[in-house]
Amino acid sequence: MSEPAARKSDLGVRTVSAVVMLAVTGAALWLGGWWWTVLVVAVAAGVLYEWRALVREFASGFGAQALWTLAGVLYLGVAASMLMFVREQDGLATVLTILLMVIATDVGAYFAGRTFGGPKIAPKISPSKTWAGLVGGIIGAGVALLLAHDAMHRFYATPLCQWYYDRVDSFGPPMPPGTAPFDDRCHFWSPEIDLTVVWQSLLGGAVVAIVAQAGDFFESWMKRRAGVKDSGHLIPGHGGLFDRVDGLLAVSFVLGVLFIVEQLIAQQ
Repeated sequence: MSEPAARKSDLGVRTVSAVVMLAVTGAALWLGGWWWTVLVVAVAAGVLYEWRALVREFASGFGAQALWTLAGVLYLGVAASMLMFVREQDGLATVLTILLMVIATDVGAYFAGRTFGGPKIAPKISPSKTWAGLVGGIIGAGVALLLAHDAMHRFYATPLCQWYYDRVDSFGPPMPPGTAPFDDRCHFWSPEIDLTVVWQSLLGGAVVAIVAQAGDFFESWMKRRAGVKDSGHLIPGHGGLFDRVDGLLAVSFVLGVLFIVEQLIAQQ
């Protein structure tokens, strides 16, 4: 069977898998708490399993494999902990913004790369990645952050904000009936989008896109060394978990490292 025919026959399985992944992730993210914790830990465990399988293919000797495994535990541990911490401390919107920026990076890179082509970034590691694609990913992530800012200030300007914090993601008991329709949690977003916000969004998008692409390259490098196309086969039609979350893990890991450094500096 030719590759295009194989992809076409696999479309149904890929679609069902994508819908299931989206539904499970969305539900756990919305519910938060133990639901989100269990999902993040399960995904991290699945990626570690695939990480170990890749390492066994290219790392020779017990010592090398042990070091790679330790690196995987640290990498995934920091990334997973950061995803859980952000959901607990900053709420649904912040995690959703990070997810949307990573997705927008992939989408922007894909379409820009296919449309403009051009020089490859690192053809020996990932032959399909181009500089045009990276620019498209940066623009995609920046637009996603800008739209998230706009959506958030609109959200916080409506009674939906108070309902959300009282009923879904409350930091305290619901407000008594008859009190003001808003509290301070619903007033910290600027209702205006000016040039400063645009540039900040593009800068933030550039950082997230570059880190996410670096995570993609890192996983591709591991697969190249292992001589495999996919990190695993846990997701029908989509390959492995590592293939799907490589960019998100990189972004979460960098955020986690920055947070740890910030806390160490604050304690001095």
